[in-house]
Order: sequence, then C-alpha cells, then structure tokens
Amino acid sequence: MNAQEAELLYPLGDALPMGGGTLAVAPGVKWIRMVLPFALDHINLWLLEDDIGGQRGWTVVDCCVSRDEAKASWEQIFAGELDGLPILRVIVTHMHPDHIGLAHWLCERWKAPLWISATDYNTASLSIRSSTGFGGENSADFFASHGLANPEHLAQIRGRSNYYPGLVPAVPRSFHRMMDGQVIRIGGRDWTCISGYGHAPEHIALSCPEVKLLISGDMVLPRISTNVSVYDVEPESNPLTLFLQSIDKFRALDTDTLVLPSHGKPFRGLHIRIAQLHAHHHDRLAEVMQACAASPCSGADILPVMFKRPLDLHQTTFAMGEAVAHLHTLWFEGRLLRLRGSDGIYRFYPA
Repeated sequence: MNAQEAELLYPLGDALPMGGGTLAVAPGVKWIRMVLPFALDHINLWLLEDDIGGQRGWTVVDCCVSRDEAKASWEQIFAGELDGLPILRVIVTHMHPDHIGLAHWLCERWKAPLWISATDYNTASLSIRSSTGFGGENSADFFASHGLANPEHLAQIRGRSNYYPGLVPAVPRSFHRMMDGQVIRIGGRDWTCISGYGHAPEHIALSCPEVKLLISGDMVLPRISTNVSVYDVEPESNPLTLFLQSIDKFRALDTDTLVLPSHGKPFRGLHIRIAQLHAHHHDRLAEVMQACAASPCSGADILPVMFKRPLDLHQTTFAMGEAVAHLHTLWFEGRLLRLRGSDGIYRFYPA
C-alpha cells in the first residue's frame, strides 16, 4: 500500500469476491469481480436488488468483456447468487469494452433493457463497426503525428482494426437514456446519475445518498489514476480538463460515502481521493511543462517523463493518449504552443 492509498479506508479489508461468486458490500448490493485479459486484470461489477412493476429481481451494473471465461462466471452467478430471481435491468456506466462487452448477451439472455447514456450508446454502436480510437490506420497515423516512430508498434496498431468489436461484438438494439441529475428508483431507493467526461464520452456514475453509496465506475479509482486520453476521432480535444471538472462534482457527496469503483476495492475517503487526483495531474502537468521548456516535445517525447516503467504496446497506446491529453491541457491554457514540423510531428513549446 502506497502513502496515498494509506489515506483511504477499506472497510472490507482484503476481502474479495470469489470467482463466480459475490460479496455483500451493503444491504441489497453485491460485489462481483471478474478477470480481464489486460495488465489491469479485473473489473468490479455490481448486483442491486430491485423491484420493477411489482416484479422482484436484480439490476446489473456493468458487464465485463465478451469472453467465454466471463460468460462462465456469469453462469455461476446466475445459478448461485440471484436467489432464483431474474435480472430486470442492465446498467452500463460507459462504453469501454470491459463495461459494455457482454451487455448484449445479458440483455438478450434475460430480456432486460439496457440503461446507458445516449452518447456512450451511440459511440459503442459506431465503434463495433469501425476502428475509431482503438486501432487501425487512423489511430496509427494519429500516434505517428505525435511522435510514435516504432515501426513494429505502428504496424501492430494498424492491425488492431478489430480490437473493439473483438471485445464488444454487439450492443443491444435499443436503450434507456441516462442523463445527469436523473433519478432512478432501484430496489426502493433513489439513485442519482452523475455525468462525467474526459475518460469516456458521457460516463454515468450512480449515487445513493440514502445509504451513502457511490458506484463511481472509472471516474474515481483508489489505486490508479483513470486513463484520460486524446483519440484520433477527436484529435484536438481537451479531456484532462473535462475529467478534473467532472470529479469535482463528487465533492457534494457525504464525506462518509462508500465508493464502489470499477477497479480496486471499495473505499471511504472520496474527498481525499479527489484531492489526490488533482495533485497527481498537477504534478504531471508541471513535469510536462518543464520538459517542453527544455526542448520542444511530442507526445512520444513525454512518455518517459510521465511513465517511469517499461510499457507494452497496449499500455503504450493508453500512455500516448494520456501524454497528448496533458500537452493539450497546457496548450488550451495558453501555456504551450503547438507546431507541426516538416516531419509531420506535432511538438509543443512554451508560449
């Protein structure tokens, strides 16, 4: 446990749900943990007791990627954790594969509707038909324009045109729209939608003040900072500023709120964690500014400044997006200027 993590409180200690099982975190709320085939090796999913139109059952929050292993874990949960009741609704916090990958399967299996923001539903629908943001020719060209020069990496990125549909083969044909401030009645309790930007197009977290719970999705994680990236589909975006503005919306919640994150363990200390995330990005921005003051920098030049460990290709693409996001924040603030060189690479230097 690092020093920052030690400032947080983990009320369940080291307890984790068993594979194919659940762990109760609050009355009517069960924690599921499924394996992911990435460096970030797990995702947390949530079962909420529900009653819709007099029918008792469960609302699922997030789904895992579409893999046989995940389906097998879900089958165990269906058999042993639902108390013989059906899944009535599937809520997806955002459109990234580990969250929406099996939504189509769950919705079809249980004849349950999908609830998601309109922006993320439509982005997912486009992404299963294209390589936007996750691989393919456009992504490779975008990373090259920000200094990624490794021919092997660029070739692999070009070859990843099937990355998103490989993990999200389909999305449900219809959905219920979730919006900021909307109140959803789940199991006799009111859950308020809180929109967030910077990590996904329109991420929706869920807060239940009555029992001081926050299903934070990927917006607030206890151990790591959420990936905030610029993608080829929106090459001049400013996601880091949007992300930091978004997490400040959680400051209105009770200081004793139990945060249920998508990765890591449930924790208390939400306001502390928000301050830590601001400090983390403030420090990274200072490092990036210092590097650009020494010599004009591309996104690739910033990788060793922000990331001190070796990165595989999967991590490199996320890291490149983050490096450009930090450069763009300083660019949008007017502290850096951007110039595209004769080699086609964008470099940033002090204003």
